[in-house]
Amino acid sequence: MNPSANNPTADIASQYLERDNKDKQVLAILLEKFMNQKNQILVQKTEMGGTEAYISSVTLEWFAGRVRFASALPLLQQKYNPQTDNIEIDAESIDEIQQRPLDWSRQLPLTQYLAGRKNHKFPPVLVVINQAWVDDPKAAEWDSLGRAKQSTTAFTALDKEEKVGLLNVSEEDVTIYALDGQHRLMGVQGLMELLKTGKLQRYKKEKTPDDTFITVDDLIEQYHVQPAYLQSLPKEKIGIEFICAVEKGETREQARRRVRSIFVHVNLMAAPLTKGQLAQLNEDDGFSIVARKIAVVHPLLEQREGRKPRVNWNSATVAAKSTVLTTLQALTDMSERYLGQKFPHWKPLDKGLIPNRPENQELEEGIQEFHKLFDGLASLSSYKLLEDEETPALRKFSFEKDGGEGNMLFRPVAQVAVAQALGILVFRKGFKLEELVKKLRKFDQQGGFSGMEFPQSLWYGVLYDPNKKRVQVAGRDLAAKLLIYILGGIQDQMERAELRKALADARTIENKTMGFDGNFVEPKQVGLPTVL
Repeated sequence: MNPSANNPTADIASQYLERDNKDKQVLAILLEKFMNQKNQILVQKTEMGGTEAYISSVTLEWFAGRVRFASALPLLQQKYNPQTDNIEIDAESIDEIQQRPLDWSRQLPLTQYLAGRKNHKFPPVLVVINQAWVDDPKAAEWDSLGRAKQSTTAFTALDKEEKVGLLNVSEEDVTIYALDGQHRLMGVQGLMELLKTGKLQRYKKEKTPDDTFITVDDLIEQYHVQPAYLQSLPKEKIGIEFICAVEKGETREQARRRVRSIFVHVNLMAAPLTKGQLAQLNEDDGFSIVARKIAVVHPLLEQREGRKPRVNWNSATVAAKSTVLTTLQALTDMSERYLGQKFPHWKPLDKGLIPNRPENQELEEGIQEFHKLFDGLASLSSYKLLEDEETPALRKFSFEKDGGEGNMLFRPVAQVAVAQALGILVFRKGFKLEELVKKLRKFDQQGGFSGMEFPQSLWYGVLYDPNKKRVQVAGRDLAAKLLIYILGGIQDQMERAELRKALADARTIENKTMGFDGNFVEPKQVGLPTVL
């Protein structure tokens, strides 16, 4: 007996499902047909702010081969430099510049990122579709008033609402330029060249060769990737959004202004993350991971009920009235300069590359070492004052409103210098952290970190700029070397002589050298302090 004979509802449901499956099969066949067309691409049409756009995805191979740099747009050709793919800026071209100059030093790191990291990801790119008639004022596509009779995009709708369809991308008909995503294009083109030729030239910013290369063998050795994996990369897909160079009814000048405006808006609306925000989010950089952990668990830094926060999580600087002790960015820099001596492989081999996340065991070891460093710093008498005083009173210079101690330990740049010095002494020179901290406590009790705005201070002219009456970041490395010296880490006489000269130079303002007694002296009269 047929069970559906007594159950009409089940019969209807069965027929619906069967029809639904057939519809899906037909749709799949049609999609395969349309998606395999060489000169057309399946897109979804969108509209925002009066601008129509078409969204899709393309293979990296297609992207690298079909899309050009925006600086090569025909309307900029007069000042276009084909050697650098940049526009030469002068009085005539300044009003037509649509892109910031390409930085060719970024190509190799971007290519290494794509090839060496399996979880790589580029955001979608925004491109412009142009046609040859745009740059011919006598072309039939312009009317007598110089307005376009048609758009540079040819879209064929496949639905009644005209939201899904096919976009003509035939190489014979259109040229495509990256409006937003030029450096991504540069990276993908580098990947294609690397896979095709086996090597990629490193360039300087202005596309002058650096005389060094990266090879496929280097990638395989450094990142442990397989050749088959590398050969699969060209078929990966990237999101892409197409807009037209000229819309129907526009003059050429109106089109140029619209396209330029879109570029500016895209860049203005995409506010970059601050260094502090990047440190909060970074899950690859071991130094950032360690810094975040210490910021929330160490007693000197952790958030406690009844006391003001001691870490600024977003900004890289500390305002004069701020009650925080440091910033997350400073903690990250401290982590890198301290632990970088023990874990140099945590840093990427090339500047601009994303580092590989360290193994969990190493991260735990790094957290323990950094925690010990902060245990030592927390024992300094200056930091013990935080139990009774707020940081502004300890940080401010004596001449500022409600003047303070001018203590360098409450300045992020000095905190980084201390961590740098201790990292070199502990992990490269074999000193014990406990012994170094004892010496620092003695130095601190003698006022060695305070009053940095006075000539008697070792940090006058080094971390304090007497001309501008403010802290100077440029003196950080010299401050670290001076700390290494007073802690007993520099024995070589030549190295000491170079350090003494650097200190004298730092204390020389407008050809006048300030001695530690507050009087002007000859540079050679500036000596090094006593070793602790």
